[in-house]
Amino acid sequence: MQPTPVPNFEAAANNAALDETASEIVDLSEGNHVLWRRSDVAEPASMLPRFIASASDDVESDTSDALSRRRLALRDSLGASQPVVSREAFAGRHEQMAMLINAIEEQRVHVVIYGERGIGKTSLVHVFTQTAREARYHVIYASCGTAANFPDMFRSVLTYIPHIYHSSVLPNSALAEQATNLDSMLPPGEFGARELAEILSGVVGTRVLVILDEYDRVVDPNFRREVAELIKNLSDRAARVQLVITGVALNLDELIGYAPSIRRNITGLPMRPMSATEVRDLLRMGERAADLRFSEAALQLIYEMSAGSPYLVRLLGHQAGLNAINADRDVVNDVDARNAIERVIDDWRASLPRRVQANLAREEAAAHWPLLVAAARAGNSADGWFTVDDVYTELRGSTSPLTIERDLKLFVNNDDLLERREGPGDPHFRFGYPGVAALLMISSSMGSKDVRNTSSL
Repeated sequence: MQPTPVPNFEAAANNAALDETASEIVDLSEGNHVLWRRSDVAEPASMLPRFIASASDDVESDTSDALSRRRLALRDSLGASQPVVSREAFAGRHEQMAMLINAIEEQRVHVVIYGERGIGKTSLVHVFTQTAREARYHVIYASCGTAANFPDMFRSVLTYIPHIYHSSVLPNSALAEQATNLDSMLPPGEFGARELAEILSGVVGTRVLVILDEYDRVVDPNFRREVAELIKNLSDRAARVQLVITGVALNLDELIGYAPSIRRNITGLPMRPMSATEVRDLLRMGERAADLRFSEAALQLIYEMSAGSPYLVRLLGHQAGLNAINADRDVVNDVDARNAIERVIDDWRASLPRRVQANLAREEAAAHWPLLVAAARAGNSADGWFTVDDVYTELRGSTSPLTIERDLKLFVNNDDLLERREGPGDPHFRFGYPGVAALLMISSSMGSKDVRNTSSL
């Protein structure tokens, strides 16, 4: 056996020193074996990933990659991570916008916009805000949270209303020249709807719209009572101030409670799933922006899988469009759409806690797949709660109510997929972690009975 050759590092170093641009160090004594390769030559810094656009959203001037520009254009038109804030990126919902404007301008009532999560409520009020400001309405947008309380919320709202819009302030007075706001008229500390309505009833020279978004997140019952009282007081005084309230709910009562005294002062605006025409209009924005065309098969698949949710239409349309652009194609086909759906399912599944993934992977879950899918559809509401009768309806009477309740209990506590709430009437169930119901429904629509492995879709 021949001994293993020992590399001649000295000779290699001498040869490399002869040429500073050498990309390799070679052992000349042993058959020109490459001992070392210069990484700065093989992978220059210019080949590292870079941002396509600057922080001001301008595409870099030296970016020659047309596909990168199309990807950015597609993101701007169909990106689903943020609500729509401008008319240019808004599609469909023309009827809802017209109804909202009519309620504010002609009926002079307060408006409550309600519907499922991701149905486009926030996008609607953002675009409505832009439209109202063009008509010189003074619009204040406020997003509610679980810690919201009435005095803090409306003290903040009044900081955006200049003092000059109050009837007690003369245009040429010293107070008008101080550029103060209406919050200075509030008493220190706590105050209620009556004190607030007294100040707001003096608004002149403009009309004020106060948008309370995500109202369903408010947990303080006093906040809701005071808002209902404020609506009544503003209406009784014919104040030039109107409220627009949005929130996740199935009906008006879930957001504002049963308050007959204010029913004549408000109008409800339900947000329904988008129609096929609206879905097509939304995806056409992506087509125009990124020079794409969605095939009829892709459009149909995205419409069916999204169930009319603007969020899902954008999410699936964006991902399907990227699939086509990355393949250097101008047509988004059904394969692109299907791959986008699989990607979304996979991302949703991966985002679930490990214990939930483990519970979905159990054979018991696979054995009761039709029941879980029916439960997911039954719980497709604002709060997610459903009853045995709801599941019975989804199963079209194929399983008895007693069997349904028995099998649902298998996934409560020990399996931890479902929560159970006892109360008057039948027990209520709900999936314990957000996203499980949506994952089950879209997986079912794709024809898969195994959400554990999306490659089987």
